[in-house]
Amino acid sequence: MVAAMTDKPSVALIGAGAMGGALLKGWLAAGSIDAARSAVFDPNIKDEMAGLCAENGVAVNEGEGPFDAMVLAVKPQAAADVLPHYAKLARDAIAISVMAGKSIARIQDLLEGAPRVARVMPNLPAAIGRGASGLYAPEAIDAKGRAIIETLMQAAGETVWVRSEQEIDYVTAVSGSGPAYYFLLTEALAEAGASLGLDRQAAAALARATLAGAGAMMDADARAPAEMRKAVTSPGGTTEAALKIFDGDDAAMRKLVEKAVQAAAKRAGELTD
Repeated sequence: MVAAMTDKPSVALIGAGAMGGALLKGWLAAGSIDAARSAVFDPNIKDEMAGLCAENGVAVNEGEGPFDAMVLAVKPQAAADVLPHYAKLARDAIAISVMAGKSIARIQDLLEGAPRVARVMPNLPAAIGRGASGLYAPEAIDAKGRAIIETLMQAAGETVWVRSEQEIDYVTAVSGSGPAYYFLLTEALAEAGASLGLDRQAAAALARATLAGAGAMMDADARAPAEMRKAVTSPGGTTEAALKIFDGDDAAMRKLVEKAVQAAAKRAGELTD
């Protein structure tokens, strides 16, 4: 059980682009950080983010801390150029990386031996507060530090702790890349509808609304997905006919998804330095 937070953490956000900006909006909306003691560091900060910081008393490109946490939200390819500039801030703060493909060892190297570094793998819907994030913290980060990490990432949606840094690659394969799988199924369903003779725009609208509605229902209903699937599937009916193609005796869909996720996990490991 993660210890409950009693004080709002101060945060140094490094990078206020799509992900960093979404996190900042979530923190401020939820009142989950001490804005007056926090700062955003981004030399190319957008006017919208700068205005949001000004409205909430968050410093922009200034401040020496100490900060409770430093969230690294820069593009992975820019890490080697950017992170060394903030090594001093990382001496006292928990460095929380939301960058894909950068190991804790590599981040520590770029931050000149930062003692406490955690990795987080969010996904695209985190930008609207509906994401799924895998969290990993090594033993150097205590229960209070883990509580800070969880508090900050809950602004992006659901959070799940994993047991090892390697499992971040598995999170990448399931939820990090997962939205693309969902979008692909929506595309395929729309194309199938059009092949039956539906107007393409109508088929696309039906497919999009159906997948979005099913996701919203799964979020609102506590039943397991398998139970919900069975509730929609009448014996001898249309849904059963389709599911026999997707996932009949040979479990074709499950095998395909497993193979795809394994490929994504393998590639995530190959890309991590």
